[in-house]
Amino acid sequence: MTASPQVKLKPGDTIGILGGGQLGRMLAMAAARLGLRCQVFSPDPDSPAFDVVLNATCAEYADVEALELFANDVDVITYEFENVPAATAMVLAARRPVLPAQKILETTQDRLIEKDFVKRLGIGTADYADVSSVESLRAAIAKIGLPAVIKTRRFGYDGKGQAIIRQGDDLAKVWEDLGTRSAILEAFIPFEREISVIAARAADGQVESFDVTENEHRDHILRISRAPAQISEALAAQARGIAEQIATALNYVGVLAVEMFVVQENADQSGSPKVLVNEIAPRVHNSGHWTLDGASVSQFEQHIRAIAGWPLGKPVRHGEVTMTNLIGDDILGYERWLTVPGATVHLYGKGAPKPGRKMGHVTEVTPARK
Repeated sequence: MTASPQVKLKPGDTIGILGGGQLGRMLAMAAARLGLRCQVFSPDPDSPAFDVVLNATCAEYADVEALELFANDVDVITYEFENVPAATAMVLAARRPVLPAQKILETTQDRLIEKDFVKRLGIGTADYADVSSVESLRAAIAKIGLPAVIKTRRFGYDGKGQAIIRQGDDLAKVWEDLGTRSAILEAFIPFEREISVIAARAADGQVESFDVTENEHRDHILRISRAPAQISEALAAQARGIAEQIATALNYVGVLAVEMFVVQENADQSGSPKVLVNEIAPRVHNSGHWTLDGASVSQFEQHIRAIAGWPLGKPVRHGEVTMTNLIGDDILGYERWLTVPGATVHLYGKGAPKPGRKMGHVTEVTPARK
């Protein structure tokens, strides 16, 4: 990976954020506490991040003139989502430092390139194969077996752009429904649990990881995260080491999340579990929201510190933490959560609830016994 640009902000400087969702909102709020300003760029006039910044740009990501004006107003640029169009990143990177760097997006935006990158590091993943037609899908299944998961190589999140293939499925229909010419087939992993590691890396190479988080998904959407994960310290150290290895190999600056599966290793006569990398998210991540109230420094502040060229904090967890997403109509019961001792409610300021839409989250902290 190429070297990331060196940035050293001072209080009062401005960070540009691409994307106006809840992650952008929480990044801007973390920056404000550190005396840094933010300007948000988003094509959605109802972006919740607009509510917490003084200046915002509402324009399409392909609007070069708007991008240039935006770049002129800020000192460094970051993003809240990984699917930033390549042309957008290129226009901005020619004018201001973009962190994490554009080259990292090229690796993480494509599932096949990302899997190849992880494999080259000697890190375990599910078996996988490139798929570009029904014929190559059949060949991939012959190699990997069923059940398996087919995913679009780009632009998938919260279960979108993927499907499980089982014996007897109509492969032609599966391929047609996926609606792409570029996909990846992955072996289905019978995992014991899903975990993630949120890691921050500074430009000087310092890496700080939060405690391993255990995640529960429903309908492919994260529902509950718990920290620490109920795994051995040896396995937790392995997971943190993988995230730190990935961040270092990418020459990453900022916060990233590495999602992993805990699986039983059949080859190991002791039956010890191991971890396999599922995906890398080059940004702050939903499974790290617990850090807002459950740790001495949040993932959002760590990201701001990293891209500002400031020292990273040493994360100290305050106790056992549970984060519950408020999805769709869950938001209608927010008042109930306000009465729960030890709970902190975060509402994102979005419009009407829709099925599958993340409207807020609640963090519950049980202090560690002394």
